[in-house]
Amino acid sequence: MRGIDPRGRVAVVTGGARGIGWATAAALRDAGAHVAIGDLDRARTALAAEELGVHGAHLDVTDTASVESFLDDVESHLGPVAIWINNAGIMPIGPVLEQSDAVIRWAVDVNVLGVMNGARAAARRMAPRGEGRIVNVASIAGRIPAPGMAVYNGTKFAVVGFGEALDAELADHGVRVSTVLPSFTNTALVSGTTPGRMTRPVPPEHVAAAVVTVVQRGRRQAVVPSRLSAGSAVWQLFPRPVARTLRRALGLDTVFLDIDSGRAEYDARIDRDVRPAEPID
Repeated sequence: MRGIDPRGRVAVVTGGARGIGWATAAALRDAGAHVAIGDLDRARTALAAEELGVHGAHLDVTDTASVESFLDDVESHLGPVAIWINNAGIMPIGPVLEQSDAVIRWAVDVNVLGVMNGARAAARRMAPRGEGRIVNVASIAGRIPAPGMAVYNGTKFAVVGFGEALDAELADHGVRVSTVLPSFTNTALVSGTTPGRMTRPVPPEHVAAAVVTVVQRGRRQAVVPSRLSAGSAVWQLFPRPVARTLRRALGLDTVFLDIDSGRAEYDARIDRDVRPAEPID
């Protein structure tokens, strides 16, 4: 897979108002791209765009009409989009039997359908031009399941599979799809948890640097930190007793179940954004 030089190109980052998205927008800007960020939080998007010196607009990745409107706005201001980073996502954690239908549906809508909506809309415009790069920010949770993360694991496994299939489908049109899989990252997503020594959170800037490298070098996947690449790639081959032992050694058996009050603000943000949902059969 050949890379693409961000210099002078238009790059979009979804969920770009904070965390990994904010850092990725900054990294792409510093790499010479003309950057646009989209986010559900209108006020925070405007503030982040001003902080970064980039274009910002409201974006609800779960709504195809919003995605198309956002793309029209970006291309009218900056030009054709050549790089699309699917970063928007939420991370509900805790016992799956206690999670509400609405939160589960919202996680699937944002983390899975949001990626599909963004990738499809961007690819429809890239393919006729014969060039484009889509990067899905998934998670190492798309390789390694853990108690307390069943819903999040499910959405991220889906993102990994979708990206691989989409790349195979679009390659002949000059549009390539890559996946970045961060481990614990120092953002609000891990607030209220206590990662173990082996899973100490990395700065969001490290993930952002990996995204830019993937774009520039055309890499298929990147795990952050890279030392987890090999082990996570073969995790599904481990017998369950071995996987259980490894989870305990890494602290993954309890970290997403033993949650303290520091997570209240993040959970409240999810609850504020969540759409009403019919019960899931």
